[in-house]
Amino acid sequence: MAHIELKNVSKSYGTGKDRVEILKNINLKIEEGEFVAIVGFSGSGKTTLIKMLAGLEFPDEGEVLYKGEPVTGPSHERGLIFQNYSLLPWLNVRNNVGMAVKERFKDWSKDKLRKRVEDYVGMVKLSHAINKLPKALSGGMRQRVSVTRALSMSPDVILMDEPLSALDALTRGDLQDEILSIWSKDKRTALLITNDVDEGIYMADRIIPLRPGPKATLGPTFEVNIDRPRIKTELNSDDNFKKLRNSITAYLIQIGAERAKGLTKEYHLPELKPVLKSKLFQGTQV
Repeated sequence: MAHIELKNVSKSYGTGKDRVEILKNINLKIEEGEFVAIVGFSGSGKTTLIKMLAGLEFPDEGEVLYKGEPVTGPSHERGLIFQNYSLLPWLNVRNNVGMAVKERFKDWSKDKLRKRVEDYVGMVKLSHAINKLPKALSGGMRQRVSVTRALSMSPDVILMDEPLSALDALTRGDLQDEILSIWSKDKRTALLITNDVDEGIYMADRIIPLRPGPKATLGPTFEVNIDRPRIKTELNSDDNFKKLRNSITAYLIQIGAERAKGLTKEYHLPELKPVLKSKLFQGTQV
C-alpha cells in the first residue's frame, strides 16, 4: 500500500462552456520515506495537484488516499509549505511558529513548546530574528519561517508547492540544504513541486514531469540514481547527473513545443535517448 496516492484523479474548474479540465486521470503512488519531485511548466496544474494531496481541494473523479484512507480535509499529518510566505503579519517569528506547534502538540508544557519553537527556528538560522515581525524580515527570511513552521509540526508527509521559486539563487540553495537536512533526520515522505530540473535532481529520489494542461497528465518517471548526500559543486561533473538532466530537459522541451503548436490529441511519446554534452541543456529551469 502506497503511503500517499492519487488514483484516477481528474479535476476541473468552472461550469458549462466555461468548464476547464485541469488534470485528467492522474495516477501517482509515493512510498513511505520517499522524496518525489513533480516538475512542469507554470499553469500546468501542479498547485491543484498538491492541494488535493493536502486536502484543500477535492477531485471530480478518482480518489486521493493517505495510508489507504480517503483524504477528506487538511491535517497536520500532511504539512504544506506554500510558495508565498502565508505568515500572520501581527505575530513575530516565535509566535508564527509557536501557533502551529501549540496546535499540533496540545498536551505539551509551555517549556517544552518553547524549546521546540526555538530549536526549529535555530535550524533555519533565525534565532537572532525570533522576536521580529515579518515586515522586518527579508523575503528569504520569511520563507525560512514558513518552512520551519511546517516542519516544526513533524508532519508525516511534507508537501512543498514551489516554496523556493521566488528566492534569489543563494538563499534558494541554502534553503534546499536546510530542508534536506531536516528531512534526512527521519526520512519523512516528501513531495516537491518545482519548475527547476536541477533542484529536483538535487533533492528528490525520482522526478515526474507534469504534461501541460488542459487535461494535464503525468509523464514518465525519471529515477535519480545518485548517492546521498549530494554535493552541489560535484554534480556538474557527475555523468549520471548530466545524463538525467539532459533526458528530463529534452522531454520538457518536446512537450513544451507540442503545447506551443496547440496539439491537443492524446498520444504516447517515444523513448528518449539522452544527449550528454550540449550547450542547449545548460539552462534547466522551465
